Amino acid sequence: MRDTNGCWVYIVRCADGAFYTGSTRSTVEIRVAEHNNCVHTDGFTSKRTPVTLVFAEHFQAITDAIAMERRIKGWSRAKKEAFIAGDFERLSLLSKRKPTAPVLRDAADAAPQDEGC
Repeated sequence: MRDTNGCWVYIVRCADGAFYTGSTRSTVEIRVAEHNNCVHTDGFTSKRTPVTLVFAEHFQAITDAIAMERRIKGWSRAKKEAFIAGDFERLSLLSKRKPTAPVLRDAADAAPQDEGC
């Protein structure tokens, strides 16, 4: 049954191991079947079938669903795997900014040092 008041965000694992994130106003089952039947012949999954549903969440507001879809699409594979597994501690760790390493200079590029004592 189609829920006209919301939208689904879903992630499928493709036959080649790639993840595809999408959204649909129809049921997730219908959309996964469309991926597997290559309804959109020029789409990302069309050459990567069969696909398997690994995550789905319903949002009442389409704008919220689209925002979540875009957020997930920007994540690394490691973050997607942690999210799919429900490992929110790891997801949080992967979400933290890594400190940038200090720039190391060659001794010839270093500023002159005081010559004294």
